[in-house]
Amino acid sequence: MVSSNYDRRAPMDSIRKTALVAGIFYLITFASSIAGALLLGPVLSDPAYITGAGADTQVLLGALLDVVNALACIGTAVALYSVVKRQHEGFALGFVSTRILEAAVIVIGVISIAALVSLRHAGVAGSEAASLVVAGQSLLAVRDWTFQLGPNLMAGMNAILLGTLMYRSRLVPRAIPTLGLIGGPLLIVSTIGIWFGVNEQVSGWHGISVAPIFLWELSLGLWMTFKGFNRSSPVLVDGAHSKGQGRLVTPPDVVVTPA
Repeated sequence: MVSSNYDRRAPMDSIRKTALVAGIFYLITFASSIAGALLLGPVLSDPAYITGAGADTQVLLGALLDVVNALACIGTAVALYSVVKRQHEGFALGFVSTRILEAAVIVIGVISIAALVSLRHAGVAGSEAASLVVAGQSLLAVRDWTFQLGPNLMAGMNAILLGTLMYRSRLVPRAIPTLGLIGGPLLIVSTIGIWFGVNEQVSGWHGISVAPIFLWELSLGLWMTFKGFNRSSPVLVDGAHSKGQGRLVTPPDVVVTPA
């Protein structure tokens, strides 16, 4: 007879931790992106901010939260990769790549905001003020385009790639990735429309395209944080089964006693 206190649930416990970490990272992206956008309001809404009194501390804090958002974006992909690659390694690698690209583009936007604040600190007088305003508007234009490429276009790509992986693997209820699979293409089309002047950033069409992505990422983050992955998911069941095939694993704390 073989008796052991070996915990057969340990592998699933590590999977639960993976879901928890990924979920927390998703929630951090939400909190940091929303708070960052609010704090950046003064510089984003004032074309002449660079020559005004400014609210530099607030703006730089908003820029810092954008950096947090970028790092959390990468964190979601890194945390999920080891699990979702069991469903399809190519899609999983694609998700990591687009998430890293999204983060890199966000950081470029942060650099443009920081440069604008630096120029405002330098200050000019008289006729040079007009040229400084033009420089500030150019930096804001860079930031606007990074927003279109990063949190908009790449978010749509992320939703398609990760949504497909989550839908097929059934790691979470299929209603959640369905939101991403619907919203991803809508957001991509809307973003391209903004590029070519078909629709505006602040418009009903763009709002409709953003809503499913918002719900997809929020519900995914909350589910992974508080519920974890579905333990009956094929990628988890098959993964646990394959580890034991072809070999007998004897835990180090097994005690053998006579029958």
